[in-house]
Amino acid sequence: MDPDLNAGTVSVRQQHVESDTGELLAGPPKSRAGLRTVAIPEAIIPALRQHLDQFTEWEPTALVFAGANGGILRRSNFRGAAKWSETTRKLGVPGLHFHDLRHTGNTIAASAASLRDLMARMGHDNVRVAMIYQHRTAEADHKIADVMNGKIAQVLPTEASGH
Repeated sequence: MDPDLNAGTVSVRQQHVESDTGELLAGPPKSRAGLRTVAIPEAIIPALRQHLDQFTEWEPTALVFAGANGGILRRSNFRGAAKWSETTRKLGVPGLHFHDLRHTGNTIAASAASLRDLMARMGHDNVRVAMIYQHRTAEADHKIADVMNGKIAQVLPTEASGH
């Protein structure tokens, strides 16, 4: 993950995979769609900047989130290093899995994006996988009705549209 806080983006250029033998392998994301640059919410930039200043060296190869000794944070050590169970319990969401954060973020993004834009943001090249985040909501249904109403109002005579 390569953050550019001035541009408000994060670029995904590689992934680290832990093999069955415990070896860490660096390589490209699973698909071509996985190579991407996405915009990040402006609201999180101060916290990211503070994290980078406190925990990360300013080198092109520096890790944004590192293990205790500065190396790659392994999946098996993440829960302990992040005090995940304690933190989620304090936040009132015990049992929350780290991947649930991705699902929540992508579900929120899906409410504001086309399927194609959502796929690009998530790094998916499979429509079926991206559709998981396209939950039907009453809010989305009202947005559709509002757009339809706007189109109808454009062609109706003023008196027929109630104005």
